[in-house]
Amino acid sequence: MQAEDILLLDIRNAASFADYFVIGTAGSDRQLGAILEEIDRRLRKDQRVIPMGKEGEASSGWVLLDYGNVIVHLFGSDEREFYDLEGLWHSGVPVVRIQ
Repeated sequence: MQAEDILLLDIRNAASFADYFVIGTAGSDRQLGAILEEIDRRLRKDQRVIPMGKEGEASSGWVLLDYGNVIVHLFGSDEREFYDLEGLWHSGVPVVRIQ
């Protein structure tokens, strides 16, 4: 299971609270929950990394995972379009399309 339209925003020169945003879209609440579980499982098992914080639930259509210098935003399709984080951070922020 994989998120769609994955972007990496390099916010190092625009923000002091993190270096990168990873933004991805899930096709449904159920898929969003499965992606969150997989991210958590892999980072805990392979890297021994746990999030410093988590905001939101899969059923809300937006979940934020705070890993310190990297913040992961996972959205449902409608929520991603509505909040448009990449549009908010577009000015002078390098964007790498992962997928």
